[in-house]
Amino acid sequence: MRIVFLGSAEFGIPSLEAILSSRHHLAGIFTQPARPAGRRRTPKPTAVSIWAKQKGLPAAECENINAPDCIGQIAACKGDLLLVIAFGQKIGRAVIDLFRFGAVNVHASLLPKYRGAAPIHWALMNGETETGISIITLADRMDAGDILAQAPAPILPDDTAQTLHDRLAALSVPVLMKTLEKIEKGTAVYTPQNESEATYAPKLQKHHGYIDWERPAAAIVNQIRGLWPWPGAQAVYVSGKTGRSWRVTLQKAQALDVPNPTRQPSGMLNENLDVWCGEGALRIEQIKPAGSDLMSFGAFVNGRACQPGDLFLPLEKVLKGMME
Repeated sequence: MRIVFLGSAEFGIPSLEAILSSRHHLAGIFTQPARPAGRRRTPKPTAVSIWAKQKGLPAAECENINAPDCIGQIAACKGDLLLVIAFGQKIGRAVIDLFRFGAVNVHASLLPKYRGAAPIHWALMNGETETGISIITLADRMDAGDILAQAPAPILPDDTAQTLHDRLAALSVPVLMKTLEKIEKGTAVYTPQNESEATYAPKLQKHHGYIDWERPAAAIVNQIRGLWPWPGAQAVYVSGKTGRSWRVTLQKAQALDVPNPTRQPSGMLNENLDVWCGEGALRIEQIKPAGSDLMSFGAFVNGRACQPGDLFLPLEKVLKGMME
């Protein structure tokens, strides 16, 4: 088959590699334009654009994939099937109708659970123990198309959004390639989703990373895992000894089921330098101060003379205080 690919993020690159080395022909690659990134706001091309350049393949950047000029470029590829993986734009019917086999999408959840832009992150933040990938048709509503194939994957205790992302991206390859064969042969089975079981995984925003220390320690651990490396679970550490403060991102922590008999405030370091939470305490293992490298919490403690009674404040509260 002649396959036209629409994608932007790294999640689709293993599938691109597989198609490129298969008997199928990669008839066209379309991606989002370069966007400003970093402190200097330098335009950064998408992961797919970088991959295509490395392979010596053309990749068209489309600000609006449904615009007439982009539709014309897609039509010129004379593709049989449209493959969409983490593209970042809604695909209109005028684009889908260009392909005799229609359009399919690889989604990083076991649909109908976690429809939306951030299924990996929300599965971790909600404490799920299993997720997977789904191959679906494109529909007018987000991630609501018919299911062609699925494959489950366990969520491991030490998984972060990054590690789970990489495993699911690799898992999707054999499932996708088998599905493409079935579509071409006319043996694919199209199963409608059960709408009553649908849940949603909205796009992440920075405020999702603000730690609320009144929450249970176990919930904060899931937040840390689900938001690494971006936007990161963040707080402000305040030294009782010096009064200095540092904005920090937590990368790894352990939830401790310990009582707080004296009802010390949430966010305060106890005698073991663990952080009191709404329920239990948080033992921080890896931490990244703003502008510094990731380090062990022991190194952070030694460098800042941390002591019991020091505080981790909610970043949201600090930012609000700065604006008042």
